[in-house]
Amino acid sequence: MRRARDDRGSALVEFCWVGLVLFIPLTWIVISVFEVQRGAFAVNGAARAAARAFALAPDDVTGRARAEAVATQTLADQGSDGMVADVRVSCGGLANCHTGTAVITVEIRSRVEMPLLPEVLAAERRSFALEASHTVPIGQYVETGRGSGSADGG
Repeated sequence: MRRARDDRGSALVEFCWVGLVLFIPLTWIVISVFEVQRGAFAVNGAARAAARAFALAPDDVTGRARAEAVATQTLADQGSDGMVADVRVSCGGLANCHTGTAVITVEIRSRVEMPLLPEVLAAERRSFALEASHTVPIGQYVETGRGSGSADGG
């Protein structure tokens, strides 16, 4: 007589295999989402800081240099190593953005590398594109020329 095969313990083995097969991709997805979110916060902060730096500069050339430097520093401060900022400044077609009541818009474009992807994939497939913009009126950060800042102007 043949004995029936004993299946005790096989559920534990199957659970471990299914758990492993599901756990690895799920972990990668969670880590990737966190990386993209961190990059999005960094790019948004960089756009805001770059717009302020441009608006506070005395002229457009200095403003563009300051905006690029501030954007790069902001991305680095947020822990986004390897992110390169593409900074674009526009002021509605004006020749000089630091005149009158100009409104400037600073756009930051960058990419976040997805973790644990092989080098064989093309760079565009291993990264996620991010973009943020911030608009500010140039007069918002311009000194009024008043003395000590008192209410009577003196």
